[in-house]
Amino acid sequence: MAEVGEVIEGCRLPVLRRNQDNEDEWPLAEILSVKDISGRKLFYVHYIDFNKRLDEWVTHDRLDLKKIQFPKKEAKTPTKNGLPGSRPGSPEREVKRKVEVVSPATPVPSETAPASVFPQNGSTRRALAAQPGRKRKSNCLGTDEDSQDSSDGIPSAPRMTGSLVSDRSHDDIVTRMKNIECIELGRHRLKPWYFSPYPQELTALPVLYLCEFCLKYGKSLKCLQRHLTKCDLRHPPGNEIYRKGTISFFEIDGRKNKSYSQNLCLLAKCFLDHKTLYYDTDPFLFYVMTEYDCKGFHIVGYFSKEKESTEDYNVACILTLPPYQRRGYGKLLIEFSYELSKVEGKTGTPEKPLSDLGLLSYRSYWSQTILEILMGLKSESGERPQITINEISEITSIKKEDVISTLQYLNLINYYKGQYILTLSEDIVDGHERAMLKRLLRIDSKCLHFTPKDWSKRGKW
Repeated sequence: MAEVGEVIEGCRLPVLRRNQDNEDEWPLAEILSVKDISGRKLFYVHYIDFNKRLDEWVTHDRLDLKKIQFPKKEAKTPTKNGLPGSRPGSPEREVKRKVEVVSPATPVPSETAPASVFPQNGSTRRALAAQPGRKRKSNCLGTDEDSQDSSDGIPSAPRMTGSLVSDRSHDDIVTRMKNIECIELGRHRLKPWYFSPYPQELTALPVLYLCEFCLKYGKSLKCLQRHLTKCDLRHPPGNEIYRKGTISFFEIDGRKNKSYSQNLCLLAKCFLDHKTLYYDTDPFLFYVMTEYDCKGFHIVGYFSKEKESTEDYNVACILTLPPYQRRGYGKLLIEFSYELSKVEGKTGTPEKPLSDLGLLSYRSYWSQTILEILMGLKSESGERPQITINEISEITSIKKEDVISTLQYLNLINYYKGQYILTLSEDIVDGHERAMLKRLLRIDSKCLHFTPKDWSKRGKW
């Protein structure tokens, strides 16, 4: 059996952890870092095939030293793709992309060809059996926002612009490790999930204190209290463009409010793994959702979007802060982004790749929105109602590709006697009705006061 002193960075071995059911388990983990505090060794571990948000420092008594795997020594002149001298790609660095394959028996529908929607009364709701060879996915509405699902089509070459864009090629040991222990934001204490490039001198502190209104960071409670005597903000800087009940949205220009926007990005990076931070916030607008009480407008979540997007992106980054997750706020942020697209007269889509939780939320939103349209269709003169992909896209402002992928994901599209038919099964209809009963938070378009700007004229930046 190996000794504790032999455990080095790169070793793999089972590590004891508690699962969601509060049971002990021993998943395989990789040692990313080792540190010695007062003669006591601590090991930073990443559980293989688990989300990075579960990475943590552990003591030696949680390591199974009997099954340790030492790192293999690399060749002196490693090769990749036949090119000498380049670093070999590790399996974790290779981005795995799933491409949705459509059965030849079920061709992709034309955007303008109408599809018949089978009636939903009685036993005729399920008019056709599912196509052979295609499995029906369970839990089609994706209500469990903590599960992972990455089968959505991801572009093979994600673009490298945006406030927080994916760039796995620059992963290193520093950015793979959480560097902030705890953040105090108003009445909440948050445990970050991922690395965020706050100033290095702040990363050794037990708690990082943030002003919940301007998001400025301080190293101690005394610093924060001193700041609060001078900070006169009680809401995000910017225009309030929506208010209903206690929920408000503020529009913040990344150029006019640079400091706030950068601090918002630093906070967001603590909970977004698949993004890399850039400090150029000028090309972006930030829409911050808040909850109001007697002390002010408290940040719940936000999304950012480019002032000009050639790819029809209506969201660059989107985040609901952990204390507010699983309460319907994520879907409310998504719904708000599409309300803005409707006012702009455009269809929109989020910037890819989405995070695991982001993908779940978008899949669920797209499914519910499209099913709402289909179930609201009325038949005329006894014939089945008809609708085109383009019409669904125009009504919802959801981009056509997302409409098609959602219909395929829900397994609604069938090709029968030369015509596309959307069949709504009992399970789909019942699941949708149950989900909509739980969805209490909705955007009221009458409460939105928003005038789009023409950002193509650089003077308006």
